[in-house]
Amino acid sequence: MEVLRELMSLQTEHGFVSDAALREVSRRRHLPLYELEGLVSFYTHFRRAAPPKHVVQVCRDACCQLAGADEFVRDLQAYIADRDDVLIERVSCLGRCDTAPAGSHHGHVCKVPLQDAANFLAGLDHPTSVVESRTAPNWRCCPDPALGLCPTVRHLLDQAEGLAATCINELNASGLQGRGGAGFPTGKKWELVAAEQRFPKYVICNADESEPGTFKDREILRWHPERVIEGMLLAGLTIGATKGVLFLRHEYEAERQIFEAALTTVREQGMLGNNVGGHWQSFDIEIFVSPGGYILGEETALLEALEDKRGEPRNKPPYPGQHGLWGQPTLINNVETFALAAAIIQHGAQWWHDQGQDDYSGLKFVCISGDVVSPGVFEVAMGTSFRDVLNMAGGVTDGKLVHAFLPGGASSRFMTADQLDTPIDFQAVQSAGSMLGTGAIIIFREGRDLLQVATSLTRFFRNESCGKCVPCRLGTEQAVRILESRGARPLSVDQRTLLGELDETLRQTSICGLGQVSLTPLRSLLNSASLSPSTSPPSQS
Repeated sequence: MEVLRELMSLQTEHGFVSDAALREVSRRRHLPLYELEGLVSFYTHFRRAAPPKHVVQVCRDACCQLAGADEFVRDLQAYIADRDDVLIERVSCLGRCDTAPAGSHHGHVCKVPLQDAANFLAGLDHPTSVVESRTAPNWRCCPDPALGLCPTVRHLLDQAEGLAATCINELNASGLQGRGGAGFPTGKKWELVAAEQRFPKYVICNADESEPGTFKDREILRWHPERVIEGMLLAGLTIGATKGVLFLRHEYEAERQIFEAALTTVREQGMLGNNVGGHWQSFDIEIFVSPGGYILGEETALLEALEDKRGEPRNKPPYPGQHGLWGQPTLINNVETFALAAAIIQHGAQWWHDQGQDDYSGLKFVCISGDVVSPGVFEVAMGTSFRDVLNMAGGVTDGKLVHAFLPGGASSRFMTADQLDTPIDFQAVQSAGSMLGTGAIIIFREGRDLLQVATSLTRFFRNESCGKCVPCRLGTEQAVRILESRGARPLSVDQRTLLGELDETLRQTSICGLGQVSLTPLRSLLNSASLSPSTSPPSQS
C-alpha cells in the first residue's frame, strides 16, 4: 500500500510523477525502476508530464452522454482554441450520474453547465466550493443517534454469548446477499473466513464503485459512515481480524474526508484501536485511495493494488476468503453490504424479513439515473417495483414514456417498458431475463438510440480493460470497431453474428467479470424482438 500511496502523494502535490521523483522513490525504497514504471503506466490517475494550468475532465459515459456531455465538450473546445493553459480530457464515469453531465477540475468533481461554457472557463481561476444543503436521509437501516456510536458492538461485547456466533447466525437467518453485484450469501462468507485458522486476517470494504449508473455507496458513505464502520468492526471481531481497509475510489474526496472524520470520532470513543469497547479484542480501519480504474472493483485486482502491484485480476480459486491480502484470509464486502449487515445484527433477522414488501425480505439501496426528473439514491423494500422507483425519481423527463431500462447498471441486460412492474429482487429480475446487480437503474426514454447507448457501454468496458487476458483486450476492441464502423447504418446480419460470437468467447474465456459481461447490454439489445434495431442484408463476400 505504501508505494502507491507515495506515488499518489507525488501526483497530488505536483500534478504529475516526474522521472526524477520516480528515480528517487526507486533509490529510497530499493525497488527496480521498471516496477515503478509498471505501476504509473497502469493506473489511470498518474501523469508522467506536467499538465497545463487547468485540466478539465468530462465524463464520456452513458448517463453523461444522455445529458449532453458531448455537446458541452464541443462548445468548450471552441472557446479554448487559442488557449494553451487548458486541457480537456474525456474520462470514464466519475460517479456523479445523478448530476450528469459530470466534470472535474483538478480533482474537484462538479456538474458542468450546459450552454454556459464561457462562464465555466471564466470561473476556473476563481473556483467556488459547492455546499451540500441536503439533510441526512432517514434510512431504516441506519442507527438511532440517541444510541451512540456502534451500539450493536457495545451490546454484543457485554453479552455472555459469543459475538461471532451471534453475527453469523443472524446473517444466515436473514439470507442477506452481498450487494456488490454477485449476490453471494453474506453470512456464509463471514462464516467461511471465520473458520480459517491462519492469522492475521483482514477486512476490506470495497468502495470503488466505478460502473456507469452506480453511485449508491457514495451516498451511504456521505450520510451514514458510522454504519459502515460498525459493519466492518462487527466483521473484524467475527472473523478474528485486527485490521480493516476502506478501498475508496479517488473521485470520492469529499466522502474520504467525511469517513476519516467518522473514524476519528469512533476511535476517540474507544470503539476502534486496541481493546475495542474496553474488551480484549482489537480492530482498526484505514483508508486506501484507489489510483484509478474500474477494474479495481474486481476483488482480486483490488488486492493486487493493496499489495503495490498492477491491478490485474488473479485466477480463482483460491478465493480471497482463504488466500487474500498478502496471502492471508480476507473478507471483502461492499459499502452497502456492511451497512445492512450491521442493521441486521442490531435488529435481528426477523426485523429484516419484515422490511420487505409482500413475500420479499429486506431492504435494497438503488440508484436511478438517465432520463428521469430527479436522479438519486433510494432505500426501498425488496419487492418494490421498478415503476415505483421511477415514480420516486419524478418520472421520465419531458413527460415522455419509457423505452427501456437497465436494472443493474452497465453490465446488465436491457429490460423493456412493459417489465417496469418487475419486483426489485435478485431472483425476480433474473427470471425476467436480466440481473439486479448493484441496483443501478438507468432509464431510457422513447426516442433514444439504444444501439448508440450499447456502443457507449461497450466502449466503457474496452477503455477499462486491464489488458491482462487476450479475449478481453482484443475482443472488446474488435466489438467497438464493428459498432463504430457502421456509421448511421444498421448492423448487418454478418456483424450481428460476429458480435454474438465475440460475446460467447468473452463469456467463456475472460479471466474476470469485466470481460465476461462487456457485451451483455449489446447482446441483449440485439436479441430483443421489441428493442432490436433493424438489420441490413448480409454481405455477399
